[in-house]
Amino acid sequence: MEFTDLIAARYSVRAYRSDPVEDEKLQAVLEAARLAPSAANRQPIQIIVIHTAGREEELRSIYHRPWFIQAPLVIAVCAVSSQAWVRESDRFNARLIDASIAADHLILAAANLGLGTCWIANFNVKAARSVLRLPDEAEPVIFTPLGYPADQPGAKTRKPLTELVRYERW
Repeated sequence: MEFTDLIAARYSVRAYRSDPVEDEKLQAVLEAARLAPSAANRQPIQIIVIHTAGREEELRSIYHRPWFIQAPLVIAVCAVSSQAWVRESDRFNARLIDASIAADHLILAAANLGLGTCWIANFNVKAARSVLRLPDEAEPVIFTPLGYPADQPGAKTRKPLTELVRYERW
């Protein structure tokens, strides 16, 4: 799919078929995340692939919407602060941006393969840490189901460029 068509077609899927995701497609979306740019190419991320079957109850503790566990897989993108690049002038740590870029690459690759995703940041961090058995240094950043859509995209509401872009100065 042409990239501009892909970004226009991608949407937040909130209903999934139970069909399994082929391993080749899973590997392709994971590879897209691996190839994502990161500050100083540090790649301070860990991606956790979770099969939903048999884990529905504990996954519900992370995010309560029923469609979250309809897909056969849920992907967690985590950041590791100690592995991230830090800007010297103000000690800004790029881990969250790096994790977000990797997640976006994964999500766009999934859409390109006919798979659905939904970027979820509104999750229970304590439950996520427990269910995923995260070490202290790992921080869950986003979750997304991964599977075949069982819904249709709705209209996208986005601000016009004139409200988002400035030239030369604020």
